[in-house]
Amino acid sequence: MTESITPALDPRRWRALAFIALAQLMVVLDGTIVNIALPSAQADLGISDANRQWVVTAYALSFGGLLLFGGRIADRWGRRPAFITGLIGFAAASALGGAAVNTGMLLAARALQGAFGALLAPAALSLLTVMFTQPKERAKAFGIYGAISGGGAAIGLLLGGLLTEYANWRWTLYVNVIIAVIAVLGAVFEIKEPAGSRNHNRLDIPGIVLAGAGLASLVYGFNKAETDGWGSATTLGFIVASLVLLAAFVVVQSRTAAPLLPLRVVLDRNRGGAYLTIGIAVVGMFGAFLFLTYYLQVVLGYSPLKSGLAFLPMVVGMMAGATQVAVRLLPKVPTKLLMVPGALIAASAMLILTQITVGGSYFTHVLPALLLLGFGMGLVFMPAMNLATHGVRPQDAGVASAMVSTSQQVGGAIGTSLLSTIANSATSNYAKGHAAGVHSAADRTALGLSAMVHGFSVAYWIAGGLLALAALAAGVLINAKPQRGGHGEGENITGGVEDAVPVLAH
Repeated sequence: MTESITPALDPRRWRALAFIALAQLMVVLDGTIVNIALPSAQADLGISDANRQWVVTAYALSFGGLLLFGGRIADRWGRRPAFITGLIGFAAASALGGAAVNTGMLLAARALQGAFGALLAPAALSLLTVMFTQPKERAKAFGIYGAISGGGAAIGLLLGGLLTEYANWRWTLYVNVIIAVIAVLGAVFEIKEPAGSRNHNRLDIPGIVLAGAGLASLVYGFNKAETDGWGSATTLGFIVASLVLLAAFVVVQSRTAAPLLPLRVVLDRNRGGAYLTIGIAVVGMFGAFLFLTYYLQVVLGYSPLKSGLAFLPMVVGMMAGATQVAVRLLPKVPTKLLMVPGALIAASAMLILTQITVGGSYFTHVLPALLLLGFGMGLVFMPAMNLATHGVRPQDAGVASAMVSTSQQVGGAIGTSLLSTIANSATSNYAKGHAAGVHSAADRTALGLSAMVHGFSVAYWIAGGLLALAALAAGVLINAKPQRGGHGEGENITGGVEDAVPVLAH
């Protein structure tokens, strides 16, 4: 006679989810909250225009470059200790940044934030992976987590505007200390990591160096493309270097006995498709944040706080898509039947935004587009994050989770630089083509605004095309069936077909 040995479910798992989600919100919103405060910080600390971008880039480089390492540390050291350490380190780095007295101190703090964020983000997601193993519960947990991951950037814009306008730019960093203290207390009392899920293999040092250098070079190369152009020696040099380093990383991973990133994690058709879909979707989605912020503030004259409030409908749409629709349908329909329509709905939102004008209204174009974008991305993010960590060995949950964040980080870097370049080029060409009739200062101002909006519109066409490409990637690559049932119903949730471990007892 055979029977399945089922581990008991942790009764505190839902309370633990609240603190895991809070930590993830802190990491995600930090990517945008500082952007709103940057002009004030620049004036206060005397940051030069040349160094201004490093306040954002320092965080992105250390975060993107160390994600896989952070994921493997979480697997080896334990997700709960990694989670708590990441929170404490992130809070300390935020306090250092908030107290910054010069440019160097702020940049160092931002780099430290990124480093501890690279430990915290995969630890948070992998905790969900090993704590929620029954499909229905897992769908609910990932619905909440996915909505926060997608909507956190918009919340960052709101919170950044609120703190900058009514407090001080330094509070955009100090607020992390408050969030982290709450999350640490929750982790100490409510989070318990399942036993036997650690990876005790030795660390793959060559893999760590190659992955870190390759990803950091890729992120930096795309950041330089935005400022120096795609044809600059610096841009091309770093992008080529990243491709060489990442190719070498793949070779090393295929030959080492204990790889940093086991290739089976990404070569699985469904997981690989999920990573690719997330990455492409984020490339397109970043256009909404990047250009709508400028459109609302520069063209429509919104304050930073009002701009942040204007993004809230997107968060509402995302919560509805992820926690109300995707959660209910994931156990009933194939995963791609959520992700493909979701990406196409998000693409339609971009098509609406191509129609924005200088004299336009928030309610005619921006509001419906944000609702559709949020709803569509909720249908993409929640199933994709679930699928990206579904079926991995518990010992690889951290590095599989890190790949989700890596897809988002690389997609964000590419989206920012690619769409900015396209928009700037279209703006410049429009201004040159319509310069003949400009005679007064008022004419020049009007032309400048019209050219800017035209550039945004062109970029939104490209963003819509990229989201359609994400839909195609999901439709072609992903063939996962509905995730029904739970333990003892014929499915080993924590192990895929290639990873399955017999649990037979006589």
